[in-house]
Amino acid sequence: MKKRILTIGLMGTVMSLVATAPAQAAVDPEVAYILNSLLFLIGGFLVMWMAAGFCMLEAGLVRTKNVGTMCVKNIALYAIAGILYYLVGYNLMYSGVDGGFIGSFSLWGAGETAANEAINVDGGYSSASDWFFQMVFVATAASIVSGTVAERIKMFPFFAFVVILTGIIYPIQGAWTWGAGWLNVMGFSDFAGSTIVHSVGGWAALTGAIILGARKGKYGPNGQVKPIPGSSLTLATLGTFILWLGWFGFNGASQLALGSAIDAVAVSQIFANTNMAAAGGTVMALCLTKLLYKKIDLTMVLNGALAGLVSITAEPLTPTIGQAILIGAVGGALVVFVVPLLDKLKIDDVVGAIPVHLVCGIWGTLAVVFTNDEATLVHQITGIAAIGAFVAITSTIVWYGLKMTVGIRMSAEDEHKGGDLAELGMEAYPEFGIGGQKI
Repeated sequence: MKKRILTIGLMGTVMSLVATAPAQAAVDPEVAYILNSLLFLIGGFLVMWMAAGFCMLEAGLVRTKNVGTMCVKNIALYAIAGILYYLVGYNLMYSGVDGGFIGSFSLWGAGETAANEAINVDGGYSSASDWFFQMVFVATAASIVSGTVAERIKMFPFFAFVVILTGIIYPIQGAWTWGAGWLNVMGFSDFAGSTIVHSVGGWAALTGAIILGARKGKYGPNGQVKPIPGSSLTLATLGTFILWLGWFGFNGASQLALGSAIDAVAVSQIFANTNMAAAGGTVMALCLTKLLYKKIDLTMVLNGALAGLVSITAEPLTPTIGQAILIGAVGGALVVFVVPLLDKLKIDDVVGAIPVHLVCGIWGTLAVVFTNDEATLVHQITGIAAIGAFVAITSTIVWYGLKMTVGIRMSAEDEHKGGDLAELGMEAYPEFGIGGQKI
């Protein structure tokens, strides 16, 4: 079992197809093995491409003096996540959980190699294709944190947090459901990770933002909120489109099989629902910002698209397209209302990751019960609460530990100068200013 039990049973439209279709000839096991492995690999490189999407989105939403720093953080966190998931994360998440809470602390190793004279295809897919697909998911969780705490966190303490998040925190809670742990036995359902990936990154980001504090000048003494425009809405828009594209791998390949016509129908339906949930979130955010503020807010529209994607991720198979649009639209509305709420609470989230990934991750996990008869509200709430409490508590401990030892915040001088000069000694846009003195 990887991510969820393979072929749990397709519901909705897919089940009606099965009921009316003539019996199909058995698929050759080697052909199914190849197709399943190919699905993991294609889905994996699409999710890996999401790292570029996060990088462009964050680079566009921070000021020019911090763009280079964001680029370094995003490529480095992806590399760190891969190494930690190899060293400890994968087996901690999947090896010997057996209805419990945790796997084993050990290196991951492939079950077969190309040098083998004969490959046993009974497992259904290449073990390396599965490891790769799982690894890119943990990198996504780390990317969520990066944008929220941007422009004031020191680089190496942030990387230290990524080590713990990707090597320990994410795999342990992931084991509870996708590793056949206690939440899976109970009946908690999260198809591709609205809670297991996105709200995990959201909880880690929220605790980090609170402990770190807001950027200098973001909030006035009487509750005023000072907008701090990013460097390039063009880059942010490009990043959003890249994330939208990558999400087809994120959700589609989470079907975990492409060895039959039924699986092909399921993957196709997941693609369609994923796309239309994003459309619903986009249009809702566009209309609400025009209605509430008399002007369309592009940053809200971009996050509305991402909100729709996060919202459908917990169950992209069973909804109809109409239901998917509505689920995504609710996500888009949540972003529009939660972003100003965070500002009232003086929680500085530079890119809006907390509303998108945490709030919409929770919403999407609850929405499963509307289209999947096997899910119950009690089980969904239990999973959300258990994972949220675990990640919030452990993240708080790690953030505070780093704050009390090495420190996590730039000095006021470095923050004014910008991360590019303070951390890198170079600027992403050197022709735009002299010595980092731009605002």
